[in-house]
Parts: sequence; C-alpha cells; structure tokens
Amino acid sequence: MDDMTYGGYDYRQNQRLWQRVAPSMAPYPESAWPPAAGGGMAGAAGTGMAPAAGTAPSGGAAPSAGTAGTASGAGTTGADAALESLPGAVSDPCCMGSAARDDLAVLEGFRDQEAADRRYYQAMLRLAPAAARPALRELMARKQAHSRYLGALLYLITGQSRPETLDCQRIYVGNWCPALRQRYHEEACAGFNYLRAADGTADPCLQKAYQRLSEESYQQAEWVTGLLEKALGSSCTRPGMGV
Repeated sequence: MDDMTYGGYDYRQNQRLWQRVAPSMAPYPESAWPPAAGGGMAGAAGTGMAPAAGTAPSGGAAPSAGTAGTASGAGTTGADAALESLPGAVSDPCCMGSAARDDLAVLEGFRDQEAADRRYYQAMLRLAPAAARPALRELMARKQAHSRYLGALLYLITGQSRPETLDCQRIYVGNWCPALRQRYHEEACAGFNYLRAADGTADPCLQKAYQRLSEESYQQAEWVTGLLEKALGSSCTRPGMGV
C-alpha cells in the first residue's frame, strides 16, 4: 500500500496543502495516521490498529473498514483543528473585518456622493458641446463604477446589500465654464478626501481601495481641466440649464 494512502483516502493532497500554507508545521499529530512519508505500515503499530485478514494488492496487510474509518477521522480531525488556527480562518478576518466597520458611514457617504456626481454629469451632458460629450459619458461611467465598487466593499464588510440614498432634487447646471470649474473642485476634493480616509483607516485592504479611488478622482479632475481648456473663449457663454 502507498505510504500516504489509507482506507481509500489519499493523504498526499493534505500534505501538499500544508506545504503551501504552513511548511514549518507537521500536517498531522504524531499519534495520528498516516505516518510520515517512508514510514510504511510499520507506523501503524503504535496506534493499536489491527489489520484485518487478507492482503492488499501490493502485498501489505489490508486494514478493516472500521479501522480505516477511525484512522482517517483521526488524521482529518487533527488537520482541521490546525487549519482553523491559520490566518484567514478565524471569524474576524484580517481584511474587511471589524477594523473596517468603523468606516461604514464613510463608505456610504462616498458611495452616495459618487452616485450624485453621476447625475450631475448626466445633466451636464445635455448642455455640453458635441466635442465634450464623449468625455462626459466616460466620467459618468467612472462614477457609476465607483459607486458599485463602494457598494461591494460595504457588502464585504457587512454581508448585506445596502441601497444607495438617492437625491432626487432638481439639478441646475448653469453656464458651461463655471460648471466645469465646479466639477474640477468636486473631483479634486474627492481625491483629497479619499486620501484622508486612507490615512485614517486601520484596515489594510480598505486603505488600498481608498488610495485607488483617490488616484482616479485626481485623474478625473485632470479630464475636467482638459474640457475647460477647450471651452475657454468659445463655449463659456452657453446658457445654463436645469435638470
């Protein structure tokens, strides 16, 4: 019989797993089956397991069905207990766990703001010159992606889907260039606030998420600056529009 198979169960799979997750720890207690690789069936002597009559195809003694079940259970129980002690197997994970719960209100505020910004860009789209509309559509898509991403973070922390708080008030855009100026400051402030949230959180994964959103917000501020550069002196006198 193979040194690492017993009772129809292949213990090599568990050993390969342990080599990846905890190479310095033995995968089984010393008294549990199976023995270390190379120990053969002699390792079963100390466990008090008596093989049943008959031989296995390879010439070794074949264990009885009851003994096999007991031995397999002993080895699996020891492995399960050890696996529960590994990082990530605890009830409070290292990411998006209790440390991130302090940020729930902040995350909801960011998500609702991203959704509101998308509505504002949608209102600007009806006012914008034709050359600016592709950039505005891209900004709308980015805002929608951000709000969905923030919603996913909320679900990772709470295990619950939290709906957005929608603001249905009428949006008045105003003239084109002042509207772009306002959007620049909104995007730049969003980038700053995401960075401030990253500095304030104790959750490492949430910190990276805030940093990513900050970078993208500053990038969007640059896009708005590009629209303003093209608009100055040409379309800044377009009339305002309420939506």
